[in-house]
Formats: sequence, C-alpha cells, structure tokens
Amino acid sequence: MAANQGERTRRRLRTEDRREQLLAVGARLFSESPYDEVRIEQVAEIAGVSRGLLYHYFPNKRDFFAAVVERESARMLRMTAAVPGVPVREQLTAGLDAYLEYVRAHAHGYRAFHRADAAGDRAVRRVYRNALAAQERQILAALAADPEFGPGFEERAEVRLAVRGWLAFTTAVCLEWLRESQPARAQVRELCARTLLGAIAP
Repeated sequence: MAANQGERTRRRLRTEDRREQLLAVGARLFSESPYDEVRIEQVAEIAGVSRGLLYHYFPNKRDFFAAVVERESARMLRMTAAVPGVPVREQLTAGLDAYLEYVRAHAHGYRAFHRADAAGDRAVRRVYRNALAAQERQILAALAADPEFGPGFEERAEVRLAVRGWLAFTTAVCLEWLRESQPARAQVRELCARTLLGAIAP
C-alpha cells in the first residue's frame, strides 16, 4: 500500500502543473512558519519529488519564496482588476467581494504573501513591496479613470498615502478575520469599503 501511495505521489506532471503544485505546498508551509524555519527539503518531501527536481524549478529558497509571493500577488491583481467605465464605488464592492472570497479560499497563500515583509532576506522583502506597490497603482489608476474623482486626483500626496494606509488596514482586517472567522464576509466588505471611501472623500 505504501509503495502504491508513493508511486501516485511521484506521478509525472506537466511542467506548469508541477510548478503550481510546488508553489501550493510552499504557500502552506510559509503561511504556517517563519521564512527561516521552512526547509526546502520539506517542500520536496510533501510534494513527493526529489530535492534535485525542486531545484530544477527554483534555484534556491529565496527564489522559491519570491515565486510564492509573486503567484499570490498576480492572483490578487487579476481578481481586483479595474473594469473600464464602471464607477469606483461599484467596483469597490465587487472587488472586495472577490478579494475576500480569495482570502477565505486561499488562506495559506494569503498568509504566506503577507509573511514576506517579515522575512530576513532583503530580496524577498523587495518582491513583497513591489507587489503592494502594484496593488496601489491599480487602485490609483481606477480613481483617475472615474469621473467622480478624475485625472490628477490620484497624484495628490494625501490620496496616495490614504490608499497605502488602506491596503495595510485591509490586510490587518483580513488576517484577523481568518483567525476569528467572524464577522460575516458582507460586514467585512462594508467595513473595508467605508474606510477607503471615507479616507479619499474629496
């Protein structure tokens, strides 16, 4: 029985599927333990691959963690992408709904993403901060495209600061929400939406 299980675990996967499998395992491990405590051997063992194969995809632990962070960032950006022509207030509700669904469904990846800033490696922290900057730019671009706010609104220093602060606020709220599993998602959505709109009100 054990041999059969091992054979199933070590089945051949397409390159992109194997990479995704490894990143999913990494997201879980990095969400549960600090960066310095995760061993690359653990990832290979759980994924049922050799250490050499894992290093074929990712040259070292830094690159592996950076890939986990980039994967989660890309997911969040796709999920919250602006829809041309739709008012920001409407998009905010829909975007937060999708975002919170992602947080709940991919809790390990979300926690791993936000552990990156505490990693001792400067290169890893840089990947994380670049990802946050991309989220900030996405929100500011949506504000600039909305007639209610208009071009130039996003360039105001207090608006940029408010958006940056709101991202930190939303992260803290979501991490706490994952721990407590309450209140209901709709209440969390309304809290986050009101906070941003109140902070940027003209």
